[in-house]
Amino acid sequence: MATVYRRCCGVDVHKDAITVTVLPPRDRPHLEIKQRVFRTFARDLRQMRTWLGNCRVTDLAMESTGQYWRAVWNVLEGHVPHLLLLNPLHVKALQGEKTDPIDSRRIATLLEMHSLRGSFVPNQEIRELRELMRQRVHLLEEINRVKNRAEQVCQCGNIKLSSVASDIFGVSGRRMLRALIEGNRDPAWMADYASSRLRSKRAQLELALEGTLSQHQRSLLATHMRHVEWLEAVVKEVEQEIERRMLSYQDTIRRLQTVPGIDRIAAWTIIAEVGPDASAFPDAHHLASWAGLCPGNRESGGKRLSGRTRHGNRYLIRVLCQAACASTRSRQTFLAAFYRRLRFRKGHQKAIVALAHQLLVIAYCLLSQGGEYKELGADYYEREQRPAVARRLAQRLIRLGYYVDLRDAESTAPTPHLSSP
Repeated sequence: MATVYRRCCGVDVHKDAITVTVLPPRDRPHLEIKQRVFRTFARDLRQMRTWLGNCRVTDLAMESTGQYWRAVWNVLEGHVPHLLLLNPLHVKALQGEKTDPIDSRRIATLLEMHSLRGSFVPNQEIRELRELMRQRVHLLEEINRVKNRAEQVCQCGNIKLSSVASDIFGVSGRRMLRALIEGNRDPAWMADYASSRLRSKRAQLELALEGTLSQHQRSLLATHMRHVEWLEAVVKEVEQEIERRMLSYQDTIRRLQTVPGIDRIAAWTIIAEVGPDASAFPDAHHLASWAGLCPGNRESGGKRLSGRTRHGNRYLIRVLCQAACASTRSRQTFLAAFYRRLRFRKGHQKAIVALAHQLLVIAYCLLSQGGEYKELGADYYEREQRPAVARRLAQRLIRLGYYVDLRDAESTAPTPHLSSP
């Protein structure tokens, strides 16, 4: 059987050119170091792939430079046995010792010494799902920006609809905006478009709709309305495509939705960002660190300098914080009780981030171990720390001026006796 030698390669990626360095196997030091520069056109990348195959490269590492690494990764995926994507901060060069050939050779040397940690790059199917989910987020952000521009046009025309209605792009608000664009309705008529609870504010709506919109402002408002409607149609198309691709993960989505606060969109995001089984992470702590939902670890001279969370996956953080806010409104649940306990000591924002971390840990367990979420109950901490809770409540009653006689309800029938001194 022929011996297979480990041969390492380092790639320095840029927009128009990439520098590739191939080291000789350690058991064959007499071989020379090979180094070439390739352009980033598809034909040149395929030539590079053939050249790497002729060099019998087994391990390859590259920096995640912007979005330029993606084209190289797509060409090499499945053709090089071990691909590694690096955080540029992990291989930062010393000042005065940085050129493209030096960078590629340093990456190859560190790879040969097993000194590199690769980033999480899922398979092609999950990468496409991730791109669709992120595109959906960007479209929703663009919708909000266009709505804000429409609101600015209304304010310039003395239309104070947002002072009365919480959402001027709701059902009632859109009817009024279309009437404003047409310009042939008086305020009382437009106020009658209000529906549901907004009908009780018709008098205020009539005052808010007495504006001075010019023809130019009506034209701008109509453009913004068409833009919003077009973006909303695109969002629906993207969601339909995501739902079609998620059909094979219906059981995983159902299990994630058993967690209070996690809805369909949150489940989609978790699967797209983490993967359907979270197998890339050894445990929940590594996943929380990768996502950026754990305290920062910065210490020097025995002193803790900062505990701020570091930058992580902002798409995952966003949806988990939204799910955490939703779970705080659930009734008689462990997660809502967890939030209330932390809010008392840490405040709302820190409690939400801690609850998002808790949701991520639960999601990891569901993805890696299977099963469904089991509700522990709002009184979980009281049951786990029963003596401490009883002692704390007794001390409170004593401070209020009562004698307390505590008895175990399971062994004695009478209830605790309270008497005033």
